[in-house]
Amino acid sequence: MTPSSCSRLSRRDALALGLGGLTGLAEAQSPNPRIEASAQQPRFGRVERWPQLASRWVDARHVEVWLPPGYDGQRPHAVLYMHDGQMLFDASSTWNRQAWAVDQVAAPLLAAGTLRDFIVVGVWNNGPLRHAEYYPQGFLAHLQPEKLRERFVREALAGRPRADDYLRFLVEELKPAIDAQYATEPARDATFVMGSSMGGLISLYALCRHPEVFGGAAALSTHWIGTRERNTELPAAALAWLDGHLPAPDRVRLYTDRGSTELDALYEPAQSQVDALLARKGFVEPRFVSQRFEGEGHNERAWHKRLDLPLRFLLGAAA
Repeated sequence: MTPSSCSRLSRRDALALGLGGLTGLAEAQSPNPRIEASAQQPRFGRVERWPQLASRWVDARHVEVWLPPGYDGQRPHAVLYMHDGQMLFDASSTWNRQAWAVDQVAAPLLAAGTLRDFIVVGVWNNGPLRHAEYYPQGFLAHLQPEKLRERFVREALAGRPRADDYLRFLVEELKPAIDAQYATEPARDATFVMGSSMGGLISLYALCRHPEVFGGAAALSTHWIGTRERNTELPAAALAWLDGHLPAPDRVRLYTDRGSTELDALYEPAQSQVDALLARKGFVEPRFVSQRFEGEGHNERAWHKRLDLPLRFLLGAAA
């Protein structure tokens, strides 16, 4: 391939050839990824799928883009990046027949003028490598003793951490492609990230690692314990890293919550310790909130029931 032919490549061609993150392409060349109808059928709006999106940093995976009713590509929209993208819209397509049903919560709030215009970018997880991509890589340096860290990386993270590479995919590759394909507001105060469980961890980590990109994060049922059993070592590692890496509290918005049953029942005292650290660092309402929902568990139905709260918090018309 000659330099002249490379300069004429569309970004769709670049992705198809595995050139990945649009790196090195002229800024004027808009990404034009392959788009198809999604298997997820929302009740409101529509979902477009970017099938098996290639990346320099992570394995290819589907990306689902929810466009709300009335989206016409003219008005700029904020963007909410959500993890576990296969679980967001249509329960009939998920492994457990549950879904966040984001459209069913967001569309009525948009119609009422409660939320600013926004689209959702749902990034599929990587199956057996989900833990490796979502567990914050920076925490590991603080995980003691060393033998525990080595075992955690070997057994839970499939041999090596991948969270920093996953964030590079989001920030360096996916976001520029989304901003070029859709009518978006690319600024940080219109770019947000949300997830639950391990997705909550990586959402907070994204906010800390890239506060110049993300203006806010929502972490529901945040999996501070890192395993399926309550422990002190993994939350302590998280606290140690956060202590030195939290962004300025007056520049970001942060929503956290948890239930009281199922896995969520194991998140105390870790969540309270995180809340105390955030308070010491100056995170206070209205830019920070931490909530507990009595009787709620660790599942998509529970997150659907309270999804309006983080949406209002991050995307409220008056936020």
